[in-house]
Amino acid sequence: MAHTPSEPVRPRDGERGGDGPTGRAAGHPQEGVGDGTATRRHNAGLLDIRNIIGGLLAAYGVILTLMGLFGDESLPKTGGIDANLWTGLALLVVGTAFIVWARVRPVFVPESSAVHDGD
Repeated sequence: MAHTPSEPVRPRDGERGGDGPTGRAAGHPQEGVGDGTATRRHNAGLLDIRNIIGGLLAAYGVILTLMGLFGDESLPKTGGIDANLWTGLALLVVGTAFIVWARVRPVFVPESSAVHDGD
């Protein structure tokens, strides 16, 4: 029986229903590609560029915040504003935002390409 747009899609026997194209929930680690094959996916983890950028920004933020708190007073040079402290705090916030973003919305990458039998 062919599927028409007016009919609801029902899972086949043995499949669970979901909102992904293979009957699985969207974002499932083994999402089908539509031609009957499935690719195994994993998230990028620590190699996600957002984690690297967030970590570097947070590290510089810690250094600048500590320099603002315990370093030399350079208020006359900056117009009365502790630039190291405020810049360090801003970098901490932005770095933390990058890391949280990477945790909340991970990037999934395929483990390997599908092997074809030479069709």
